[in-house]
Amino acid sequence: MLIGVPKEIKNHEYRIGLTPAGVRELVANGHKVIVEKDGGAAIGFDNEQYIAAGASIIDTAEEIFATAEMIIKVKEPQPQECKMLRPGQVLFTYLHLAPDPDQTRLLVESGATCIAYETVTDARGGLPLLAPMSEVAGRMSIQAGAHHLEKAQGGLGMLLGGVPGVAPAKVLVIGGGVVGTHAARMAVGMGADVTILDRSLPRLRELDSEFDGRLRCVYSTADAIEQYALEADLVIGAVLIPGAAAPKLLTRDIITKMKKGAVVVDVAIDQGGCFETSKATTHQEPTYVVDGVVHYCVANMPGGVARTSTMALTNATLPFAVALANKGAKQALLDDAHLLNGLNVHAGQVTFKAVADVLGYEFLDARAALEK
Repeated sequence: MLIGVPKEIKNHEYRIGLTPAGVRELVANGHKVIVEKDGGAAIGFDNEQYIAAGASIIDTAEEIFATAEMIIKVKEPQPQECKMLRPGQVLFTYLHLAPDPDQTRLLVESGATCIAYETVTDARGGLPLLAPMSEVAGRMSIQAGAHHLEKAQGGLGMLLGGVPGVAPAKVLVIGGGVVGTHAARMAVGMGADVTILDRSLPRLRELDSEFDGRLRCVYSTADAIEQYALEADLVIGAVLIPGAAAPKLLTRDIITKMKKGAVVVDVAIDQGGCFETSKATTHQEPTYVVDGVVHYCVANMPGGVARTSTMALTNATLPFAVALANKGAKQALLDDAHLLNGLNVHAGQVTFKAVADVLGYEFLDARAALEK
């Protein structure tokens, strides 16, 4: 199979779909890989490293999209990229379609087979291709929150861990999944006063045991969210409904009543955000203020530590990429129910129910779409 890796074009996005080590693995399996010139140069993966791994360097994304049988990316394709996709071509990347009707329409019109990293599952009910970026984003959320709590950044002027004689900042983490757990770990490690909310009692018990009483584990209700948000200096939104739009858990009314100079970080922004006042921002202009509350809603947070993120992502995606290349997309998807859960669009049909439901498309079961 001919596999293409274009350079990412989203604002301040320096990650790339494959590391040189990932290229070498695919080449060792008998495939050809073409990489756009300087695609990984910004994070220390230069053209010579890709050539040494067995790739060919291509000058333009247009040539890659025109010739490759499978495109491996990181971020969702931008409109000009969607328009270069063709029927039968495989796109393997993050998609986050539920809050993005324009991208969904363009992918449906392309006729391509579009597999979303964020909805591929595993035997334990996890999301193995989302997890590494969730780990990064969870940890970064505390770094970003701590930075923007500084007065010069518009925050209240608080040190997250305080100092002897001065109380630490109060951090609220909404959601006890991968993002929330890693955010809590960083916040606890920095000495903050941390509360984590979740709707799963078993998960709260696990967190209580894991952190050995170093944070509060509270059952999530509308009342609890409001109570702890109004006390918080920093709120992390870490909720996820796989493939679907995120629920709006922090309302405008609560934001209005929060401390002036408090910071909110919405890690769910890729799925539309879990705060009513959220709108996507970029690393170039990461924050804005609503009612005195600083909002950090960068839609590609892991792109800020692009080298670490690229390496972590390739580790997770590579086995699936090899399967897709070795078997062909149709057979690989039919052979692996977990990879099949990643199929969001195929040959003009929406094949992921949560996306079809929220955007008003007719849903066609993924297996039925492939066997059509």
